[in-house]
Parts: sequence; structure tokens; C-alpha cells
Amino acid sequence: MNHIATYVSNRLSLRPPQRESVQVLSGLLEELELSKQPNLAVELEKVHANYVTCTDFERDFISMCFALATGVGKTRLMGAFVAYLYLEKGIRNFFVLAPNLTVYNKLIADFSDPSSPKYVFPGVGALAQNPPRIITGDNYEYAKHGDLFTDVNINLFNISKINAETRSGS
Repeated sequence: MNHIATYVSNRLSLRPPQRESVQVLSGLLEELELSKQPNLAVELEKVHANYVTCTDFERDFISMCFALATGVGKTRLMGAFVAYLYLEKGIRNFFVLAPNLTVYNKLIADFSDPSSPKYVFPGVGALAQNPPRIITGDNYEYAKHGDLFTDVNINLFNISKINAETRSGS
């Protein structure tokens, strides 16, 4: 595991399955081309060489799924991935899609409240000094104007709300 992956895993006190997921992500990203127009067939071959169960990205971009058991800490793992991708690759914009309103509200709290025991970035210095901006359906218009001092933007939306707005024509 590279030093940034180790740093993130240690600072977030990740459990073994979470740690392993960060290690997998780190290893894959050392091989994959992160660009706006990657050759998906070439990139899929790289993933398939290490993980034979991955046979298709199922999207027009590199897409992977990490399966963890209930209660292991998928939300904390999302935070670890955001921290790793920001610190190691300089990626600043993220999209998180919640399956329902309950999870959506929980994610907003877990990603934005440093005083919460469930906060996903405890001890990550770069994200403590400049906390990520959480962009939701409620603050989207305001957030479009940007913030000079925010390095990381996490767009957090609820699929149920998107579906409802799509059906109603909003």
C-alpha cells in the first residue's frame, strides 16, 4: 500500500475490510489511466488481470463497485476514498448518490459535521483545515457560485428526489 493509502487508513482507523478496499483502489489507480477519455477496453484489461470477476465497467467511464458487509462502514470507506483520491490524485469533485431520504440525511451529517462520532474525515489534516463543501439539492444554486477556499466539493444527492422531479417534469 502506498504511503497516502496507509496515511488515510491509519488516520481514519479503518477496519480490515475497509483497509483492504483502500489498498485495492490504490493498486488499481497506479495502473489505470485517469483521463476524461480513457480507452475503456484497455483499462478493463488492466482491472481484469488482477480481478477476474470484473468483466465490464457497465458505464461509459471507469466504474467499480466495492462490496462490504452490513455494518462494516461503507460511509467511512467513501470518506477514505475521497481523502485518498484528493491527497494522492488531486481529484476535487465527487458525486455521492443516496438510495433514499434516510440515508441521504445521514450522509449529509456524516460528511459535514466534524463534531459527530460518525464524521468521515477525522484526523485528515488537509480536510480539517479546508473542510469539503457539501453540495445538496437544497444548496445547489448557492454552491454553484463557488468558494475560493474550498478545495473539495462533494455533490450529495438523493435518487428518490431525482426520480420524483423527473416524473413531475421539474
